[in-house]
Amino acid sequence: MMKTELEKKAEELEQTLEMQLSLVKKESEGFAKIGGAILLGGIVAFTAVRLLGRKKNNKTEKILKTLEKEGLLDEEIKHKLTQKSQPGLMGRLGAILLPIAINYGKEQFLKKLNESENSPEKNAE
Repeated sequence: MMKTELEKKAEELEQTLEMQLSLVKKESEGFAKIGGAILLGGIVAFTAVRLLGRKKNNKTEKILKTLEKEGLLDEEIKHKLTQKSQPGLMGRLGAILLPIAINYGKEQFLKKLNESENSPEKNAE
């Protein structure tokens, strides 16, 4: 009698362990997908910055060389000629879209997290 009870408990523990392992497996797949999406987004952002980054202006380079030859180039003039006057379209667009994208990602993450928390409760019933 004691042996059958122990066997039943062992069987129940095995089933519980299998359910927990399958749940962890499902959750880890979700986190891997989220991590992959974040990594991909970072790569795309890095590539976009590299491609759309500041390009050298040949006219400015010529002016700087001419002023240097004439001896009229100082740090203040160089700074005024090389600084960007105002953010471009991509800078403005990024400033607007970044908080929206972060908020959307957070909502999707919380939604998935709540779904995964609710599904074990349904399985237990």
